[in-house]
Amino acid sequence: MSSLKIFDDDKPTTPIFDSNTVGEADKITKIINELKQVGVRFEQWQTIESLKSGATQEEVLTGYKREVDKLIQEEGYLSVDVVSLTRDNPQKKAFREKFLNEHTHSEDEVRFFVHGKGLFSLHIENQVFEVLCTRGDLISVPANTRHWFDMGENPDFIAIRFFNNLQGWVANFTDSDIASQFSRLD
Repeated sequence: MSSLKIFDDDKPTTPIFDSNTVGEADKITKIINELKQVGVRFEQWQTIESLKSGATQEEVLTGYKREVDKLIQEEGYLSVDVVSLTRDNPQKKAFREKFLNEHTHSEDEVRFFVHGKGLFSLHIENQVFEVLCTRGDLISVPANTRHWFDMGENPDFIAIRFFNNLQGWVANFTDSDIASQFSRLD
């Protein structure tokens, strides 16, 4: 289940907000509203149960064609792809380390979780927003927002990625060690 924890950036063990303390009926609405206040888009899409680990890019994009086309039309994204990582990927450790370093992008970072989960940590002003994204979650991290991503030691996720540039994922690393002070996925 999706969740959000908010911390002061100098107090990585004491959340000032934890969506897990909110009733289940209000949890997603609270997450959406908290993130909206800092310019982060978060929503849930209906999922396709047959798309699981091992689904091809073509299967995923065909399955979500209507939603993908709508978001492209709304936001003007230039390219879309699918990232899929599993626990048997020989490069999983290197991928994880790369994404765990605080970085920014000159464009929005947009992900829809088709399968599995990942932990986005957003460093906005003097706070860190830890967003656990699970199947059905769409998150849009605004351009130039400091953040990092944890897929866990044994990743198992599929995500559709939307880009405002044709180069795809391009990071500008901040050289800060703040990410090492905060939670990991597992």
